[in-house]
Amino acid sequence: MSRKQQLHRPGPQPGPPADDTGCGILHVDMDAFFVSVELLERPELRGRPVIVGGTGPRGVVSAASYEARRYGVHSAMPVSRARRLCPVAVVLPPRHERYARVSAAVFEIFRSITPLVEGLSLDEAFLDVTGARRRLGRPAEIAAMIREQVRAQQGITCSVGVASTKFIAKLASTRCKPDGLLVIPADGVEDFLHPLPVAALWGVGERTEQSLTRLGLRTVGQLAQVPLATLQRELGTAVGAHLHELAWGRDPREVVAHTPDKSIGAEETFDTDIDDPEIIRRELLRLAEKVGARLRAAGHAGRTVSVKLRMADFKTITRARTLREPTDLARVIYITACELYEGAGLERVRLRLVGVRVENLGPADEAPRQLAFDEPETGWREAERAMDQVANRFGPGAVRPAALVRRADGSDRRDGGDGRR
Repeated sequence: MSRKQQLHRPGPQPGPPADDTGCGILHVDMDAFFVSVELLERPELRGRPVIVGGTGPRGVVSAASYEARRYGVHSAMPVSRARRLCPVAVVLPPRHERYARVSAAVFEIFRSITPLVEGLSLDEAFLDVTGARRRLGRPAEIAAMIREQVRAQQGITCSVGVASTKFIAKLASTRCKPDGLLVIPADGVEDFLHPLPVAALWGVGERTEQSLTRLGLRTVGQLAQVPLATLQRELGTAVGAHLHELAWGRDPREVVAHTPDKSIGAEETFDTDIDDPEIIRRELLRLAEKVGARLRAAGHAGRTVSVKLRMADFKTITRARTLREPTDLARVIYITACELYEGAGLERVRLRLVGVRVENLGPADEAPRQLAFDEPETGWREAERAMDQVANRFGPGAVRPAALVRRADGSDRRDGGDGRR
């Protein structure tokens, strides 16, 4: 690390602070977010390898603690492989509703700092704090304040990169994980960037990295010295120009305060392939309940319902239908999803995965008042909103459709799959 950069971690820091003049962009990234949230309720697991992911034979790692990462475990890896790499790891099933609640609280902290917050996922965001300097101090001071508030209010840690562009800020937060703060001065971008491997650049995947390696280009600095025309000839006009700009730290993108959700969905991979229509319809009901709750929590309603059906041979088809009126009701989503499934002609085909998604979203309070199928003036809408209130108070799963309730012997209740409560 050059003298122009300074990595901050908890405790006293030697030397003068790094120069953050002109560095109004912050990238905030929660540290092992899903695991960190789980450890709030399981503090006895701190310091141990912990994996959050599906517990079935086809489960995938959603997050891994830094202790588990030392064994080579990473997100999107099959849990079965992760267990082989780290047999001592504790595997916890994901609780997405819990993560969403903590994420919402963290984003409230961000928005108390600046309205210019661009969320990238539940656990990371860009902030433009240029306009907050007069009120809250220099960018590095604001970054330190955010880290302190996240720790104090939510009990988890985050890492923050401070820079003059989004690209460099994101690289900085990655380099200072976990629980760090790294400022890259505007006049120190090349010192920071050029020693990094070419894979650090956005857009450099495995194939592009192989192409660059064949050209003898292993560091960003080596790539930066290649003439633009040469890069475009070797990699294509668009890719060559993109990498040439990033290699010199040039990124003109601004922080976009809000990117509306384009769709909300959920999907499930079965532990074993399923060809029982009753079981599949029950899974569609569970997914519709989840999607409906997420729509209502976000204040959205959508007009298009789609299903995703992946067969045992990995062939995947989707079917969609646009409704007359936008909806946020699980009942409507479920019945539409079942009709799409039945219309696909796969009722006796073995399925590996099913998914439900609602698209064409808009504000629910601006949507016309729609009734669910066969809904009286009061009924399904009030029931679903009551379920939301119970879930908010007692947690997800406190109340659910009868079709999703397990019997005392552990078997699923079978009531024809119509989802009546």
